[in-house]
Amino acid sequence: MRQQAQPRDARFELKSRIISISAIRSLRPLGSHVKQTQKYRQIAASVQAVGLVELPVVVPAAEAPNSYYLLDGQLRIEALRDLGATEVECIISLDDEAYTFNKRISRLAAVQEHHMIARAVERGVPEERIAAALNLSVSTIRQRFRMLDGICPEAVSLLSDKPCPTIVFNILKRMKPLRQIQAAELLVGQNNYSSGFAKSILAATHHDQLLAPKAADQDRDGAREQIARLERELEATQKRTRFVEDTYGDDNLCLTVAQTYLNRLLAKPRLVQWLSANHADYLVEFQSIAGLTSLSPEVNARGER
Repeated sequence: MRQQAQPRDARFELKSRIISISAIRSLRPLGSHVKQTQKYRQIAASVQAVGLVELPVVVPAAEAPNSYYLLDGQLRIEALRDLGATEVECIISLDDEAYTFNKRISRLAAVQEHHMIARAVERGVPEERIAAALNLSVSTIRQRFRMLDGICPEAVSLLSDKPCPTIVFNILKRMKPLRQIQAAELLVGQNNYSSGFAKSILAATHHDQLLAPKAADQDRDGAREQIARLERELEATQKRTRFVEDTYGDDNLCLTVAQTYLNRLLAKPRLVQWLSANHADYLVEFQSIAGLTSLSPEVNARGER
C-alpha cells in the first residue's frame, strides 16, 4: 500500500497520532484560577460526556525525541488529565508557532449553538445529556432551544455568526419583524451586541413597532422621538463609514500612483521653474499631493493638523 504523499505547502501531518499526555509540554503555564472558570468546567463536562470534539495541536520538540510542544488545546489536555486519561489523539503541526491556529479560532455564536442544540434534540439526544455536555441546566437548554422563536429569518441571518448573547434575542422578540431587522442592522453596524445597546434600541422603538406596547410607553413619545432621531443619525454615520471603507482601497491606490507620477515631475528643476513662473497655484497643489502621507485631510507630510 502506497503512503499518501505530503503536499508541499502542508502545515500539518495528514494523519493524527495517539500521544502520551506526559510527553506533551505546555508553552505557557496554566493560570491558578483557570480550573474554577465556567469555560474550563464546560470543556471538562463536554470531554467527559462526549469525548474530544476538536483535537489538540502539537509540534515535535526538536531537542527531545518523542516529546511535543502544545500549540492549541491546553484546557482540553488539562481536562483529560483530571479525568485520568493517559493518551490523547493529536494533530501534528509542521509549524512551531501557535498563532497560525489560534488566529483561526471562531467562537460558537448563540445562533450556531441554538442550531446545534436543535439538531441534537431532533436526532433524539436526551436534553439531560446535552446539558451535561455543555455544563448547563436542562431549563437553560430548553430556553436556548426556543431562543429563535418569534425572531424573523432576516434578523437571524444577520446575527447568525455574531457574538450576540441570548438576552438580546429576548429583547428582539418584543419588536415586530421589520423593526427586528432594523435593530439587527444597528447591532452589526456598530459591532456592539451588548444587552444595554439592544435595550436602547428597544427604548427608541415606537409603540406601533412593538408586539405588545404598554400603556405607559405611549406617554414617552417625546423622549422616544429624541432617541429615534439619534438612531437615524447613527444609521447615516454607519452608511458614510461603509462608503469610506468600500472606496478606501481604490482611493489609496490612486493616491499612490498620483504621488509617484508627481514626484517624477517635481524632480525636474526646469519643469518646477516653469510651473512656478506660469502656474504657481498648480505647483503648490502638486507639492501638497506629493507630500501626503494619509488620505485624511487633517494630516499631511509636515505633520500639520
